[in-house]
Amino acid sequence: MRLTRRLSAVAVLIFGFVLGLIGAGPAQAAAAPAYVALGDSYSSGNGAGGYIDSDCHRSNNAYPSLWAQANNPSSFSFQACSGAVTSDVTGSQVNALNSSTGLVSITIGGNDAGFADVMTTCVVSSDSTCLNRIATARTFVSNTLPARLDSVYNAIKARAPNAHVVVLGYPRFYTQPTGLCLGLSQTKRNAINEASDLLNSVISARASAHGFTYGNVAAAFAGHELCSGDDWLHDLALPLWEAYHPTARGHANGYFPVLNAND
Repeated sequence: MRLTRRLSAVAVLIFGFVLGLIGAGPAQAAAAPAYVALGDSYSSGNGAGGYIDSDCHRSNNAYPSLWAQANNPSSFSFQACSGAVTSDVTGSQVNALNSSTGLVSITIGGNDAGFADVMTTCVVSSDSTCLNRIATARTFVSNTLPARLDSVYNAIKARAPNAHVVVLGYPRFYTQPTGLCLGLSQTKRNAINEASDLLNSVISARASAHGFTYGNVAAAFAGHELCSGDDWLHDLALPLWEAYHPTARGHANGYFPVLNAND
């Protein structure tokens, strides 16, 4: 009888241990932290297709959506919007942040610097007119944009003090050195790339000053710029609002791996 009781006790312990292992399974597959995607068209997915709205051009193929699909965050708030400038982020987008936000991603600054107008000017005007417009943009990026970025990064830190923040830059538009490439002259392409490098350097510096992580997408897009023969960016084509924005491949193979490596 005593042996039977001992065997029964052992059986109960074993059964309980097995149930514990079974019960531990789901707990180990915990959801990723709450994720909020802020920013402009390079974050909303303009150019990536699969749009879920017609105003902000948010896309299911955009890197924030791809990260959410791959990592199963406890919540996902997609705030990025095509055409957004820094004041749009501080004025409305940051309202999605709170102390429970665990991850924030953002691209911002290109629209403040007027890069859409830069590209339009360079497409339709002479080399000298293009270079003059780029010079104006460079002055803005160096002298005015840093304070605007600071206002955005301060707002993010204030509203999401516990979040890991990944600030992503912008790709270069043209491959270097270029071979046969219709459209803009080599002079224009070089100047556009150099302005993009300046923009990224300012964004990186201000992000680092706030303790945020900078994601270098220019490196990820290397060899896949316009005129590379394996472009991850749209050239001039219809619809025009997709021009000079990443394709679905640009988001999947460029932006998404950078965010995933730095989240």
